[in-house]
Amino acid sequence: MLTAIIIIFVVGYFLIALEHPLKVDKTATALVLGMVLWILYALGAQYIVPVVAADHFHHFLAQNPSLANESLQHQALEYVLSVDVIEHLGDITQTLLFLIGAMTIVELVDVHGGFRVITDRISTRDKRKLLWIIAFTTFFMSAILDNLTTTIVMILLLRKLISDKQERWLYAGAIVIAANTGGAWSPIGDVTTIMLWVKGNVTVVSLIKYVLIPSLAAMVIPIAIIARRLHGELQSEPPVETENRFISAAERNSMFYLGVGGLIFVPVFKSITHLPPFIGILLVLGALWIFTEIFYNSKKMLDTAKELRLPKVISRIDMPSILFFLGILMAVAVLEATGLLGDMAQVLDEKIHNVYVINSILGVLSSIVDNVPLVAGVMGMYPIADPAATGYAANFVVDGTFWELLSYCAGVGGSILIIGSAAGVIAMGLEKISFGWYLKNFSWLAFLGYAVGVGIYIVEKLIF
Repeated sequence: MLTAIIIIFVVGYFLIALEHPLKVDKTATALVLGMVLWILYALGAQYIVPVVAADHFHHFLAQNPSLANESLQHQALEYVLSVDVIEHLGDITQTLLFLIGAMTIVELVDVHGGFRVITDRISTRDKRKLLWIIAFTTFFMSAILDNLTTTIVMILLLRKLISDKQERWLYAGAIVIAANTGGAWSPIGDVTTIMLWVKGNVTVVSLIKYVLIPSLAAMVIPIAIIARRLHGELQSEPPVETENRFISAAERNSMFYLGVGGLIFVPVFKSITHLPPFIGILLVLGALWIFTEIFYNSKKMLDTAKELRLPKVISRIDMPSILFFLGILMAVAVLEATGLLGDMAQVLDEKIHNVYVINSILGVLSSIVDNVPLVAGVMGMYPIADPAATGYAANFVVDGTFWELLSYCAGVGGSILIIGSAAGVIAMGLEKISFGWYLKNFSWLAFLGYAVGVGIYIVEKLIF
């Protein structure tokens, strides 16, 4: 049964990676994969559970004496249903609820035109200066929002500023790199960092302290090289945008600062209360919901501004992405529950035994396969070590070297290929950038920045 689980997972993984040529949405594949693996695990529970979870299984039976006279198959199945499903679904739900809350807040800001607070301030016509402004704006926006939303906002801005397609592609490629590097050092900047932060593998202070500078270097080096290809000024003037007929400029700006301020508040909330981040993000969402209801009621606009209210905004969030994360995280949970990830971690430790090499390889792999299942799988392979751990095991404590570098490598490594990240795929779709063009013009730049960032991180660890 374990062999079947491995084979089906590998096949499903390749189908997800080949989403575009196969023209089968990866969400559908991920959901089928996750559910099929749980079915196989349940069918083979009597052979798997007593071996891979012997101590926990015996403890479960001791706490449930009513199962004493049941068959081993029934006992093992009850363990899967009452322990494995509940525990893994609890962990996964925390991540999904956080994502739903964050995505809804971002959409709320967007429908109110809040991002014009940033985009309206970009008025330079100098090509090189514009590139640096867009790169740094994307870098820090991605850390607060997410790399997907940031990429969409910035590419839509490009369309208003640059008419030449090939020139716009240079800026779009820079946005992909800046979005991925910006999300790698923030606990709320990328799905993978959210996963590591929510699960408790990293904390906000440590992540920023050690990953910010490598991420910044991984962005600055490619952008500096790209800037040398640009000369002169843009020819066309940006079009003037019309105001939202319901919202004034002051109200639009207020919505931006409330939404972004709420997102920034969540890590502070977690550090003060020690409660899971999803509670903080849902608290912020609820407060914004109440605020908007009172706001529109005071202006007697509850009916005329339906498109701007939260019940309508929630329908705009990317539910296929949420379901994709659910499916893939459930699939990885089976690999963890059956002990397969633990066995894989043991092989890596024996054959390589170097967290810098392991993470560097994982970062390159994240440009080929989706970094969400990659990070989820790695988190399942390596449990958080005891704070008193020494030697090699010390790399896996909370804020250990392995987890910090994993955040960097999984996020930044996705820029090496345009299909390696959500930002790249969005840019590819919106601007029709070809895989070959990006490979020729940006892959080596992204890899150069990635490698320099890894080197800087290693130096940081040696010094501090």
